[in-house]
Amino acid sequence: MLKIFREMLLNMKRNDPCWCGSGKKYKKCHADFDARLEEIKFIKAKNQVRPPKRLINNAQDIEGIKRAAVINTGALDLMNELVKEGVDTLTLNDAAHEFIVSHGGHPSCLGFEGFPKSICISINNVVCHGIPSRKEILKAGDILNIDITTDLDGYFADASRMYTVGEISAEARRLIDVTHDIMEAGIAAAEAWHFVGDIGAACGKMAHDNGYSVVIDLGGHGVGKKFHLEPFVSHDCKADTGMLMVPGMVLTVEPMINAGKYKVVVDSDDRWTVRTADGSLSAQWEKTILITEKGAEVLAS
Repeated sequence: MLKIFREMLLNMKRNDPCWCGSGKKYKKCHADFDARLEEIKFIKAKNQVRPPKRLINNAQDIEGIKRAAVINTGALDLMNELVKEGVDTLTLNDAAHEFIVSHGGHPSCLGFEGFPKSICISINNVVCHGIPSRKEILKAGDILNIDITTDLDGYFADASRMYTVGEISAEARRLIDVTHDIMEAGIAAAEAWHFVGDIGAACGKMAHDNGYSVVIDLGGHGVGKKFHLEPFVSHDCKADTGMLMVPGMVLTVEPMINAGKYKVVVDSDDRWTVRTADGSLSAQWEKTILITEKGAEVLAS
């Protein structure tokens, strides 16, 4: 595949339409980008890899993702009003579903690889992929992550936030706040022409410095023209490893941080719900970001 791509570049003339689909001439679009990419030496021992062209979004693609993000953000904002003691999680799911659909979008989780609901709601020791249920009633002291992805006209925006019910413990508040800082540290490390492992190195260091563990079986991912794309974004790994981040790539930073050990278990009945193996609290925040020459731009939060 790499050989084919290089041959394509050699045959591409500067006045040809750019391969990214922008409609611009190649010389005015990605000619300098490709020249810089060709100069980079990828180190196999560090699992450094070149990003596939399908992961590079043009301006039209980015605007499409931003439009999906407006709806996604609205659905997450709506949860601020609805999360309270005595509310069941299916009610939250149905409200988010209606909001997204009424604004022309589609809740991407619904039916994705068989997931049965429109959003994920993960309470206390549930790390991720919690399935909304009429039987799951919020109670005072709960902490929960609500993860929503919206598809609008073939573009996807993905984000999650932490919510609290009534008074929560000091332990839970610290976990939530530090996890947010860990996500922001990962976003700050997402620089063009650096490697995706830098995100995990930044997140992992802050988590361990604060006495927490990082879930390593799950992580972030590319997003945009599909719900899940390359690369896998670890939140606890070595810097200078993995895929090269370049302008136009869109991905999620979404560290899952446990108060106890990092190990998790998947519910044997529903095969979706992921819990901490030791029953400790877990927290997660997620944003969709765009890699630019000037740093990461948040598209969905």
